[in-house]
Amino acid sequence: MDFANFASQLNAGTILPEGIVILTLLGVLIVDLILGRTSARWIGYLAIAGLTAAVIALYFQWDSSNPIAFTGSFNGDDLSIIFRGIIALSSMVTILMSIRYVEQSGTALAEFIAILMTATLGGMFLSGANELVMIFISLEALSISSYLLTGYTKRDPRSNEAALKYLLIGASSTAVFLYGVSLLYGLSGGQTELTAIANGIATANVGQSLGLVIALVFVIAGIGFKISAAPFHQWTPDVYEGAPTPVIAFLSVGSKAAGFALAIRLLTTVFPIVADEWRFVFTALAVLSMVLGNVVALAQTSMKRMLAYSSIAQAGFVMIGLIAGTDAGYSSMIFYLLVYLFMNLCGFTCVVLFSLRTGTDQIAEYSGLYQKDPLLTLGLSISLLSLGGIPPLAGFFGKIYLFWAGWQAGLYWLVLLGLITSVVSIYYYIRVVKMMVVKEPQEMSDVVKNYPQVRWDLPGLRPLQVGLIVTLIATTISGVLSNPLFTLANNAVANTPMLQVTKVASTQASVMINQQQQEF
Repeated sequence: MDFANFASQLNAGTILPEGIVILTLLGVLIVDLILGRTSARWIGYLAIAGLTAAVIALYFQWDSSNPIAFTGSFNGDDLSIIFRGIIALSSMVTILMSIRYVEQSGTALAEFIAILMTATLGGMFLSGANELVMIFISLEALSISSYLLTGYTKRDPRSNEAALKYLLIGASSTAVFLYGVSLLYGLSGGQTELTAIANGIATANVGQSLGLVIALVFVIAGIGFKISAAPFHQWTPDVYEGAPTPVIAFLSVGSKAAGFALAIRLLTTVFPIVADEWRFVFTALAVLSMVLGNVVALAQTSMKRMLAYSSIAQAGFVMIGLIAGTDAGYSSMIFYLLVYLFMNLCGFTCVVLFSLRTGTDQIAEYSGLYQKDPLLTLGLSISLLSLGGIPPLAGFFGKIYLFWAGWQAGLYWLVLLGLITSVVSIYYYIRVVKMMVVKEPQEMSDVVKNYPQVRWDLPGLRPLQVGLIVTLIATTISGVLSNPLFTLANNAVANTPMLQVTKVASTQASVMINQQQQEF
C-alpha cells in the first residue's frame, strides 16, 4: 500500500482542532487523577487554554486548499470552521460559568468538564461530518454527553427528572433520525458519503418517491429535536428548568449550532431534488417556533423557562435563512448564530450569578436588582434587549440580515410574521429589564433586600465575572462591528463549494422533475 497516498487521503491535519480538544480532555482527567480536587480551578483554566488553542488552530485552517479528511468522511471547509468555532467558544464560556456552580453543588468539576468537552468534540465533528456513520457517531457523542450533563447534579430531583425526560425523548428522536438515514442508504444503492448518496438517488431516479419523502420527514424530525424547533420542542422547557444552568447555556448555543450545521450540510447536499418540499416543512416549523415560543414565553414566571421558550423562538428566526436557501440566507444564519453566542451566554451568565447569590430564578425576585448589583443588571439588560432586537445591539442587526435575506427570497409573509413575533418578544424581555431598573426601593423583592454584598475578590466568582464582562463587551461590540462579522459569514459561504454546487444541482433537479411531469 502506498503510504504517501494513504496519508494524503487521511489528511489528519484537518482535525487538528479536534485533536487538541481530545488532548485537553485527557489532560484534565490526568491532572485531576494526580492532584485531586484541590486543583479544580486550575483544571478549568487548563480546559479553557486547550479550547483557545483549538480556536486558533481553526483560524489557521481558514480557506484550506484541501479540507477533505478521512477519505471523504469529514469536510473541514470554511462553513464547518465557523460552526466549530461557535461550539468551542460556547464551551469556553460554559466552563467559566461552571467552576463556581459545580463547586457549590458538591460535585466533581473535572468529570463535568470532561463530559462537556466530549459534547464539544461531538458537536465539532458533527459540523463537518460528510458521511452517515460519522454523522451518527458525532450526534450520539453530543447527545449522550448532553444527557449526562443535564443530570449531573445527582442530588437535585429536578435535574434527575430533566435528564430522564431528555433521554427518553432524545432516544426516540435518534431512532427516527437513524431510520431516515437508513432509508437514504438503501435508496442510494448502499452509499454512505453524502455526495455519493445524492448521486445514487439521482441515478436511481427516485426523486419525489415515497421512500425519499419518508426519509426526508424522519431526518427533519431528528434535526428539529436538536435545534429545539416546535413541535419537537417538548423537552426544552423542562430540561432548561431542571438542568444545571451552565449546561442549558451550552445546549442553547453549542448544541443548537451543531444542529443547524447538520441541517445545512445534509439538506443541501442530499435533498436538492426535493428542495421545495423540505423548505415547505421548515416554513411550517419556523412559523410554529416563532409563534409558540414568543407567545408562551409571555406567561412564564421562571427566568430559565422564559429563556427556554425564547430559544425555541430564536430557532424559528434562524430557520428563515435556511428556508431562503441563498448566499444571503446562509450568511445571515451564520451571523445570527455568532452574535447569539455572545448575547445568550451573557444572559445565562447573569442568571447563574443571580442564582448563586440568591438561590432562585424567579423573574419576580429580580425586582430592584439595579440598586444592589448594577453590573449584573447592565449585563442582563443588554443581553435581553439584544435578544429582542433593539437597535443598535447585535440582535437587531442579526434579525435585519435574516429578514432581508428572507424578503429577497420572496418569503414576504414569513418575514412579516417574524417582525410581529419580534415585537411580542420585546414585551417579555423589557418586562424583566423594567422590573430590575424601574422599581421603587419599597417595591424591592425580599430576595434582593437580602442580596449579599457584591465582592470582586472572591476566587470562586472571578471566572463568572470574567465571563460576564467578556460576553457583555462582545454583545455590545458585535452590534457596532456587525459589518466585519457579516463579511466573515459571507466569505464562509462563498468559500464553501458544497453550497455553490448544490444550487446548480437543485436547479437541474427542478428542470428534470418538470420534464418528467410533462412527459407523464
